This record gives sequence, structure tokens and C-alpha cells, in this order.
Amino acid sequence: MSRTIRELAEFLGARLVGDGAPAVNEVSSLASARSSAVVFVEDPRHMPAALESKAAAVIAGDFATGASGKTLLICRHPRLAFARAAAFLEHKEANAGGVHPTAVVAATARLKAGVTVEERAVVRDGAEIGAGSTIGAGCVVGRDVRIGGDCRVYPNVTIYPGTTLGERVTVHAGAVLGSDGFGYVRNPESGRYEKFPQIGRLEIEDDVEIGANATVDRGALDVTRIRRGTKIDNLVHVGHNVDIGEDVVIAAQTGLSGSAIVEDGAIIGGQVGIADHVRIEAGAILGAQSGIPSKKVIRGKGVVFWGTPARPIKEYLRELALLARMARKT
Repeated sequence: MSRTIRELAEFLGARLVGDGAPAVNEVSSLASARSSAVVFVEDPRHMPAALESKAAAVIAGDFATGASGKTLLICRHPRLAFARAAAFLEHKEANAGGVHPTAVVAATARLKAGVTVEERAVVRDGAEIGAGSTIGAGCVVGRDVRIGGDCRVYPNVTIYPGTTLGERVTVHAGAVLGSDGFGYVRNPESGRYEKFPQIGRLEIEDDVEIGANATVDRGALDVTRIRRGTKIDNLVHVGHNVDIGEDVVIAAQTGLSGSAIVEDGAIIGGQVGIADHVRIEAGAILGAQSGIPSKKVIRGKGVVFWGTPARPIKEYLRELALLARMARKT
């Protein structure tokens, strides 16, 4: 969608330096920028390359004040402003809604205005889908599922009965939401395992994004909950009864065992293993491939933890250095 640079600056709350009249319609990298594009710079070292690019305007920090040759949008957080500019310039066609002829929608399902149900999707009895949401091709929306407005469920997602999604939730292709947790009881006499009831719920709050082929189990008896604004990468597994706070980021291939708690603002790297009944307190950072044993508490806002078992990175690096010195002496 074309906007003038001045309109973009006003939307971003940025200070405009230069000509605000030209129209822009896309964001871009420095290397591939066209004359209708906006680029961003957050490191002063890259400013010369931005000024030499074909871009119409550059989003940058205060360090760019005084630079010449391009229209500048000066703001405090260039990367964040660039992300917002991308959304502002994105062309979104009006969603008229509609159910594809090959989709199967139960008579008791409730679809609000502007809902789209694509090819071969199934929406079962009692499901409710909020205004403007899209259900992708091949999805299955189970009985009594609740999906809020403006959600985007990409193809081949399976949502088990009783699951709730808030507003503006994005679920990428192949994800499975609300499946049974991994819970069994061993019979001490026969040695065989018998299934523990998995009859709880999964509740996903507003503005959550769940990556492709991620799996999120429902609670065993109560609820698994993912709170507002959390972002989950591809191939993440969330076990039953897990409670994930607001604005948490979880990278790919991480696994959270049953009843783990992750508090607000935590950051979890890729391939992290979190055992049952672990608590990750607010703002803690777990480095890639860390391991957290059962019932462990990780605390320290802004502190990076690494290794297995995970400990503060300074301690971890000291141990590695000591091992290296010992190895050289042998």
C-alpha cells in the first residue's frame, strides 16, 4: 500500500528530515532496496551504505542527524519502527469471508462476519470463529473450539475439542493444539503403563503466535495456558499443565515438560530442555541447548543461563576455562 513518507513518519512518531512527499510502498534490505522502499539502520557503521542505496527513506537513530542524501525518519528504536512500517505498508485485501465448497462446517458451528474457511477444512459442532478470522486449507477445528477475531490459522492445523484462542492469534501450518498430554501410570504388579486422564483444556490468549509443526497439549485435569503476546517458534513442544506468561519468546525445538511455569518476559533459546515442575522466573534468559532438571527454579531478570544443568553464563564459562587448563596439563 502506497503512503507518503510524511504519512509514514506521522504513523511512527518519527522526526522527518527531508522531503516527505514521495510515496513508498515496501520495506527492504539495503542491498535489494528500490526507489519505493524504506530501509533501516541501527548501527552507525551501516549509514553510508544506506545513503548509497536506492531507498526513498532511511529509518535511523539520532546518530543519523545531519546525514544528507536521503530522507530520514529519526526515531529511538529503528528496528522496532521498521517492523511497524512493514505492517503499515502491507497491502491487505478486504476479507469478504466465505466458506469454500469443499469445506465441511457443522450446522451448529458459529461463524461471525468476514470469516474465511478454505478448501477441505472441517469445523465441527459447537465451534465458534470470530470476525475476520481465516481457517486454512485442510484444518480441523474441533468440537466447541473458540477462536477469537482476526486470527490466522494456516493450512493443516489441528485444534482439538474445547481449545480456546483469543484475538489476533496466528497459528502456522501443521501445528497441533490441545492434544493429549504424555501422562501414564505404571501398574506395579504388571509393569504396564495405563493412561492418566487427559481431560483438561488449552487456553491461548490474545496476540500469541505459534510456529509451524509446534504441539501444545491440553491440561491433564485443569488447563495449559499461553498468555498474551507470547511467540513460539517452529517445532516447539509444550506439555500438559504448562503455564507460559506474557511476552515470552521460545525458539525452535525447545521442549517444556508437564507443569513447567515460564513467567513474563522470559527468553528461551533453541533446543532447550525443560523438565517437569520447573519454574523460569520473569525475564530470565536460557541459552540454546540448556537443560533444566525437574523442580529447578531459574531466577535472575536479564541473566543468561547456559549448559546442563543450566547455570549463569559467567559460572559456566569459568568452568569451561578450568577444564581447558586442566586438559592442557595432562
